[in-house]
Amino acid sequence: MINILMIEDDAQFASLLTHYLAKYNLKVTNYQDPYLGLSAGVDKFDLLILDLTLPGMDGLEVCKEVVNKYDIPIIISSARSDLSDKVIGLQLGADDYLPKPYDPQEMYARIISLLRRYKKINETEDEPSYSLMLDEQKEEVTLDGQQLDLTPAEFVVLKLLIEQRGSTVSKEQIFYDSEVFQFGTDGSLSVIMNRLRKKVGDDVHIKTVRGIGYKLLS
Repeated sequence: MINILMIEDDAQFASLLTHYLAKYNLKVTNYQDPYLGLSAGVDKFDLLILDLTLPGMDGLEVCKEVVNKYDIPIIISSARSDLSDKVIGLQLGADDYLPKPYDPQEMYARIISLLRRYKKINETEDEPSYSLMLDEQKEEVTLDGQQLDLTPAEFVVLKLLIEQRGSTVSKEQIFYDSEVFQFGTDGSLSVIMNRLRKKVGDDVHIKTVRGIGYKLLS
């Protein structure tokens, strides 16, 4: 499970985002008080969502302190529209800046993209019994040393599943991440998943998470 630290003084907004992200196996722990957030063990979390307008301490100061002490990706989430806030936040070391209001789906997509860059989303406790290897440059996937014969759409889906092994990949993310699915539908994705399961065989377990998406099990 991905653990996210959120420092946000709008309790209603934090609750809405927390419930949305929980659908994708992302656990959010929110602190309205920035001092409590900073003392919560930042290094135990995989990512920080940070508001700028906070009680007692400006979010940019929080950002600076976190960057100086911890190696954790930071997404600033703020209603402050001043361009200088965005520039300063990114200069201080924040990885992304998402102005409010926004669709929670966009926050989810940015979280996944950022975690993928930090390689945190690939970490699993157990090694799989098979060797499924991704070569992004060659756009190839090998299973136990044998290259799989994949269509571009199949490669896109399997690439996401491998990168997020053990976590649920939503249908929305698949459509969001690739031009191959720019006009995709649930039906066309189901056909591709059926073809993929046949190509990878019984040893590779791709689970359908009803109503959400798919998961490559370890």
